[in-house]
Amino acid sequence: MREPTVTPTRVERFFAEENIIVSKTDLKGHITYANETFLTIAGYTEEEVLGQPHSIIRHPDMPRCVFKLLWDTLQSGEEIFAYVKNMAKNGDHYWVFAHVTPTFDHRGQIVAYHSNRRVPSREQVDLFTDLYRQLLEEERRHPDWRTGMEASSKMLFAMVRDKGMQYDEFVFSA
Repeated sequence: MREPTVTPTRVERFFAEENIIVSKTDLKGHITYANETFLTIAGYTEEEVLGQPHSIIRHPDMPRCVFKLLWDTLQSGEEIFAYVKNMAKNGDHYWVFAHVTPTFDHRGQIVAYHSNRRVPSREQVDLFTDLYRQLLEEERRHPDWRTGMEASSKMLFAMVRDKGMQYDEFVFSA
């Protein structure tokens, strides 16, 4: 598992457009499967990631409100699309356009989560870099992380609403 002392390098990694990063997690977000593309871009071995929280690749530039939205959406049984800046084991970063879905059993109960990630365009990366910077600044203005996350969530939804859209429309309009 990545040590908490890893510092972002500001070096961006890329993967080919035809490649798809795939991972699966249990209900608590622990990795149960990672494909070779995931392992290669993130710089981990399968042994290092299996059983670890998916947040092992969380980049500190990602606002908490995005992950709250992701988890709230998934736990409601819905799919979500999101732009995410991830961090490799050595501190390098890489951007993805993620499609995350709940996995259901035969009774309709959520039993796991599945994520496919593709290469986003540079225009999308630029747009979301700026948006996430604003959201993160809002989160950091508050001494309590929960209050900051609530404030940035309100800010995100206000931005989306001001465009006359729902979140999923906003993500695809970028």
